[in-house]
Amino acid sequence: MKQVVLITGGTAGIGLGLAEACMRRGDEVVVCGRSELALEHFARTYPHALAIRADVTDRAARSAMLHRIAERYGRLDVLISNAGTFVERNFSTALDVTQDLEQEVALNLTAPIALTGEVLHRWPALQAIVFVTSGYALVSPTRAPTYGAVKAGLHGFAEGLRRQLAPKGTHVLELIPPMVDTRMNANVTGKKLSTAEVAAVTLKALERRQPMALPGQTRWLPMLLRIAPDTIKRMVAAS
Repeated sequence: MKQVVLITGGTAGIGLGLAEACMRRGDEVVVCGRSELALEHFARTYPHALAIRADVTDRAARSAMLHRIAERYGRLDVLISNAGTFVERNFSTALDVTQDLEQEVALNLTAPIALTGEVLHRWPALQAIVFVTSGYALVSPTRAPTYGAVKAGLHGFAEGLRRQLAPKGTHVLELIPPMVDTRMNANVTGKKLSTAEVAAVTLKALERRQPMALPGQTRWLPMLLRIAPDTIKRMVAAS
């Protein structure tokens, strides 16, 4: 059945991979972002999709975006909260490392929580909600402890929300990607998964109503955290 899917941060990286995969299976796709150029390029490439300029950290912008979706489609079936940012902060220095901290927390944590509430208020029979977190939600990175903190917060929100919405039939999926071949990781060496591979695993996990989508190396992460937590923490500290 064709679904209406909203993907935040859907013009690049994992978000774009998910958008393309959803369109291939026949879904009506809506993406949002802050870059006018990226949105224009997306709209030219995929004229049947809907590209909306919206800052998801702004309540009025979120409301206007949901209003446009309601006007065009009359409903929303799947919300994918993908928009986020990765900021390295070294608190061991004498420098002020809290610059733009509120924006980081707002984009990575507050916005997806607020958007979830607003979407459920409009469409309480939503089929599924997807949160893109990170392996760093389970083991915080040495070079970016605030990123680990906000992703851990989103992981906790997804876990509790899943139990709340289970009686209503709304599926809550957490996507925990490994290192992915995106612009953010362009200068990072090591094995990278393609966005298409991440999207394929995510859609399969949605179909099977799994609690987590664990592409590539992350499929071993929950087990390794149980049997060899110190080893995993050392690996993350060195990354």
